[in-house]
Amino acid sequence: MDENFNSKHFSLEKVSDGIYAAIAKEGGGALANAGFADLGDQIIIFDTFNTQQASQDLKDAAEFITNKPVTTVMNSHWHGDHIRGNQVFTDSTIISSETTFSKMKELHPSRIRKQKEDIQGLANYIESLKKQLDSDTDAQLQNKINFLLELKFSLSSLELVLPSQTFIDEWSLKGTKRNAKLFTLGGGHSYCDAMLYIPESKVIFMGDLLFVDCHLTFFEESNPEKWIEILQKVDRFEIDTVIPGHGSIGTKEEIKNNINYIESLMSVVYRNDEKNASEVPDLYMDWDSPEIYFQNIKRLEESLSR
Repeated sequence: MDENFNSKHFSLEKVSDGIYAAIAKEGGGALANAGFADLGDQIIIFDTFNTQQASQDLKDAAEFITNKPVTTVMNSHWHGDHIRGNQVFTDSTIISSETTFSKMKELHPSRIRKQKEDIQGLANYIESLKKQLDSDTDAQLQNKINFLLELKFSLSSLELVLPSQTFIDEWSLKGTKRNAKLFTLGGGHSYCDAMLYIPESKVIFMGDLLFVDCHLTFFEESNPEKWIEILQKVDRFEIDTVIPGHGSIGTKEEIKNNINYIESLMSVVYRNDEKNASEVPDLYMDWDSPEIYFQNIKRLEESLSR
């Protein structure tokens, strides 16, 4: 962690010269990882967290450490924990793929409106959890309460800010210190997943195409075959360090681990392997959020039935 900056929402970790990962803390308002890169004459933020207060800390960290304003922001995909902090960066150029832009525009307004209309319902739910906490000192429950309080705090002033620039396949940034490439190989986790690659540093921000030491999350829109294909292509890049959408900073080996995980899940479902569908395999027993394993099995089964 960088000793000169502290946030309750994330741990700031120096990855390489001029490149930092912001790893989400449990109970904070981040929910997913983000980060930034100093290209010399440009500062690029990768993803903006789930709340504007977490995003503000990210902006403050980037500008404090680089002593320069944030020029560019990238949204990896349309999911809320990667884009809901965009409003903090209205003075910067916000970039996404065309698909991500269209899905944000299509799906978020109604979601945000419903959440704003039910702030009291959220407050009541938080109070019910606090009552459970009175008789239970479960740290996970406390983290959930803390996160929901951050969400509630964000809702009153939350605004959807869409990207101002879009690309189809890739967008190159040439800096005075280092270059960066924003690119997508299509959709695996979401309808379209984009990454940030800094070739000179051999660092890649992968968004939710990569999870480290925690279970990958499948949605109805996820495409496991395409996801594997994307990871196989990225595995051929020159990479020393990977920053996942969730979990800790990893090495290129994590890409293979994610491929194996998806292949394992697909095998369980396609072979109708009831034993491995009902319990987490030993290989992934220590990974965070084991309940997601069973959600993934269910989603793959539903996908197969369709």
